[in-house]
Amino acid sequence: MSSQRERAMKPTDLRGILRYVPMFRDHVFVIAVDGSIVSHENFANIVTDIAVLRSLSIKVVLVHGIGQQLVGLAGEHNIVLSDVQGEGPIDATTMSLAREASALVSQSVLENLSQAGLRCAITNAVRSTKIGRLKGVDHLYAGKVEKVDAAILKSMLSQDILPLVTPIVCDREGQSLRVNSDHLAMELATALGASKLIYLTPFSGLQVNGVVQLNLPEDDLKRLLADKTAKLDPRIRSKSVQAAKALDNDVPRAHILDGRVFGCLLTEIFDKVGLGTMVHANDYDRIRQAKKKDAQALYNLAKHGAKTDALVARTRQQIEQSFADFYVYEIDDSIIGCATLRPFPGGKSMELGAVYVQPFYHGRGVGSKLVEFAKRRAKQLGAKKLIALTTQTQGFFQSACNFVPGALTDLPAERRKALKASGRNSQVLSFSLSRLSDSVR
Repeated sequence: MSSQRERAMKPTDLRGILRYVPMFRDHVFVIAVDGSIVSHENFANIVTDIAVLRSLSIKVVLVHGIGQQLVGLAGEHNIVLSDVQGEGPIDATTMSLAREASALVSQSVLENLSQAGLRCAITNAVRSTKIGRLKGVDHLYAGKVEKVDAAILKSMLSQDILPLVTPIVCDREGQSLRVNSDHLAMELATALGASKLIYLTPFSGLQVNGVVQLNLPEDDLKRLLADKTAKLDPRIRSKSVQAAKALDNDVPRAHILDGRVFGCLLTEIFDKVGLGTMVHANDYDRIRQAKKKDAQALYNLAKHGAKTDALVARTRQQIEQSFADFYVYEIDDSIIGCATLRPFPGGKSMELGAVYVQPFYHGRGVGSKLVEFAKRRAKQLGAKKLIALTTQTQGFFQSACNFVPGALTDLPAERRKALKASGRNSQVLSFSLSRLSDSVR
């Protein structure tokens, strides 16, 4: 515990936080807190971390568990529970205690949020349905998410109200069902298009052979879950399964970390190394270097971009002659975005250009992924700086991709001459590749 505390982010690391602020501004984070963490002395510090996230214009949805409290109530009443985590059959007695536990935990969370000056509200924006019979076993009052009313939640977030979602969820008839909080958080993250799904647990992360996995690609997680010889605590397995489902549904990052550690949230999100396990989607699987056969698709993209003067007009012949400079973003064998990457003489700088995404796919992060891919590719090729010239997307490059204003002197003489001849008067932006960490959390 002390070694983890030493690793936790210090207030002096404010500069490290600020560099990430543009990246996460107005993004949604879904945070699932185990019942044992709500009752832990560090929960007040977690709430402070959430207040910091809110002050940075990051929108937070909070989900809580009730496992520890449910076990405690069962002990007080000398009752045998049919299930603790909400994954197996929930009988009437267990359901009654679960409702009581949820009320206690919700009130505790509300008190802590109120003490931190955070506006919050318990919401019924989620509807459940009974799990029913699985392999012949009636799961009784165990439920699963049927629908998430994302519009209500987004309205609350737009008014700076933090939605608090409990694992007791009503069905169409208003009957309460017990829903596993890990599953509930995953469904919320998916419905809201969250950037992060974060599980706060009494574990240091997902361990393999006693070693916490700090960065785990989605495919590696799926292989681990399929490995019957891997010994994972059932509670960690549940979160891992739901994390994999979230990534399959386009949530880019899922985190499993120890909620007992001071500064756990800020350290995990804003520190390069992080604190627990980050599972990341295979962001760049859909990006590849263009082939000659892609010329027509690239020409079509360039033609559409040129209509709004977002891109320089290119002939098909020009594209065929330079197709090796292009990288394409592909979905279902269709090219929906592109970018070019060209070295300047000497190879220390490279130019990123022709970043364009079909309008239908705007707002889905395709452009950002193309730019991030270009950064990493340029760094692999030995470049120290990435230059972008833009007439219309300066805000995107600066706020979403962390470029800063550059100068014409950043361009070699021939490129300056060509820019002047074009008459486009493009803004020069630059990104120092030394700022690029191995894995953005």
